[in-house]
Amino acid sequence: MQACILLRPLLLRALPCLTSCAMIKTFPFFSRPPLVAVLRLQGMIASGANPGRLNDAGLAPLIEAAFKRGKPTAVALVINSPGGSPVQSALIAARIRRLAEETKLPVLAFVEDVAASGGYWLATAADEIFVDGNSIVGSIGVISAGFGLHDLIGRYGIERRVYTSGTSKSQLDPFRPENPDDVARLRNLQDQVHQNFIAQVQARRGTKLAQDDSLFTGEFWVGSRAVELGLADGLGHLVPTLKARYGDKLRLRGYGMRRPFLARFGLSLMDGLVTETQERALFARYGL
Repeated sequence: MQACILLRPLLLRALPCLTSCAMIKTFPFFSRPPLVAVLRLQGMIASGANPGRLNDAGLAPLIEAAFKRGKPTAVALVINSPGGSPVQSALIAARIRRLAEETKLPVLAFVEDVAASGGYWLATAADEIFVDGNSIVGSIGVISAGFGLHDLIGRYGIERRVYTSGTSKSQLDPFRPENPDDVARLRNLQDQVHQNFIAQVQARRGTKLAQDDSLFTGEFWVGSRAVELGLADGLGHLVPTLKARYGDKLRLRGYGMRRPFLARFGLSLMDGLVTETQERALFARYGL
């Protein structure tokens, strides 16, 4: 009896809180504002652990968290990528689609400067794609580049010596004259990857795509033209578009790649320099 008397003040103090919690569960106007997870995909797409690279291994925990942490209403992809590895592009996009189907969450993509080549492959993982009027979009194709240095080394009396145990082991050697058979094999591989890219775009964009012969030639366009071609759904920026859809009290939670601890102090200067040089070369293809 005495214990009950002692506990009574505590229960009275807790009653308002308990009542408030019950009301929140009972009345919908006490519910929290919608949460949208914002996953930033910025940079070159390539395997490896170099800072700034986008790949499936590095992004996997971020993608998982974006879909599952805090019960989000939707997931937004903020894309600024000139492309890179077709394999990593496919792996990242496939992971996003698997989680979207598992969680039944809509995925919206917002393109900043560029979503070209592999960057556009990532955008196709979304249910809807929004672009700025000046965004660069497209480049649905495959490219391989190199140098021919055989005349240069010959000029200096340098002889190239290569020994292999297979007739196709040394292909596209930049220190030897170009071999037509090697070029034909490379083009065959490129065609297969190109067809996979086309299939991804057609599967995800479907009837939204315009009947235009230039769509899959590797050409790229600014945002407004990309909308006309069906490569994007409309012009729109992240915050105003999401607020218009989910309300002004919308909450955003960001996810993005972090630089390694040592890199923040300049201790990975060489790796960072190599990655930045490669990335700048990719962006330069699109005049950026």
